[in-house]
Amino acid sequence: MAINDTLIRAAKPREKDWKLADEKGLYLLVTAKGSKLWRVKFRINGKEKKLSLGAYPEISLKEARRLRDEARTTLAEGADPARRKREEKVAAKLGAENSFAAIAEEYLDKRKKEGLAEATLTKSRWFLDHLRPSIGKLPIAEITPHEILLALRKVENAGKRETANRIRSFASRVFRYAIATARANADPAHALRGALAAPIVKHYAAITDAAELGQLLRSIDTYSGEPATLVALQLTPHVFQRPGEVRQMRWQELDLERAVWTIPESRMKQRRGDHAVPLSRQAVELIQRMQGLSSHSVYVFPSVRSKDRPMSENTITGALRRLGYGGSEMTAHGFRTTASSLLNESGKWNPDAIERALSHADKNAIRGTYNRSPYWKERVAMAQWWSDHLEALRSGATIRPFDRSGAA
Repeated sequence: MAINDTLIRAAKPREKDWKLADEKGLYLLVTAKGSKLWRVKFRINGKEKKLSLGAYPEISLKEARRLRDEARTTLAEGADPARRKREEKVAAKLGAENSFAAIAEEYLDKRKKEGLAEATLTKSRWFLDHLRPSIGKLPIAEITPHEILLALRKVENAGKRETANRIRSFASRVFRYAIATARANADPAHALRGALAAPIVKHYAAITDAAELGQLLRSIDTYSGEPATLVALQLTPHVFQRPGEVRQMRWQELDLERAVWTIPESRMKQRRGDHAVPLSRQAVELIQRMQGLSSHSVYVFPSVRSKDRPMSENTITGALRRLGYGGSEMTAHGFRTTASSLLNESGKWNPDAIERALSHADKNAIRGTYNRSPYWKERVAMAQWWSDHLEALRSGATIRPFDRSGAA
């Protein structure tokens, strides 16, 4: 006799588990603790077996009957419904473990152990978050280029071309890791190279006119905000390293007696080893000013909110805005362009030494392989010449064409 929802709801627990039978082997097991569990009884090879379908009311009477009928179909095909369910459960677990998101997290954990910078890890997880809704749960070996492209198109159509291309590159790295660990056979993201619109190249705004640079340096001296921000502003043009490297400068990286700042590989964008920066006399003096302000912190330029965090990434650019320099005129990163332009224009320094000072890779792959000289002596001389030149511009000295007679 078939049961109905009224009978199911009225079924109460007893001292022992009891059954409320439906049809074709389906019944509801009412436990002594009050649970109501769907079961299907069937026989295979003359042996009686049971298949669990789930609990009521999560599994309704209608759904329980549908699952029963599926089990009977499996039985008619000569297969064991209980065994098939176990196999599907194992397959589902393996599928979850081998999903794109799971393998991406595994890959990022590996990169973290290898010393990947926290900022880069955060950015990579942000890329992963863009991919989770579309391909995150899919088995990585079954993902097609079209499925990835659909996810990337959403980002591209929002006007974020560079982000879309960087997400594709991140996905490709995850697929290559999956191939290396025998969870995939191909990299479908690689097939999409060229499928996305090329990003619009944006150059950091920078002052490259000597007279205008002198005015900027004088303006910086009038900054009336946080003392640490003022020193960071004054130091940045002298060392011309990336803004993130300056604001995360640690005391342990500095040897002020030898006038050297050694940025560890873990904080370098290119990850090509530690980067040594020669410090001019002026740079050392500026850093020494911070000893009374931040010697309690590991950071030379700690956050105003916590000594355990570095200065905010927008502090220097924000200070430039307060001084009246808009985003189209000058940025914190622009000091690198300023130094590169004027050092090259001077004709005094080997272009390779300038590139080394900027921690750039040699664009000529063959020359980069064989030319391993760090140009250290020239870089030391260049650092002091550059700071002296900045001082001259800051003081309003008469601007003359550069003497190209050779290195100082």
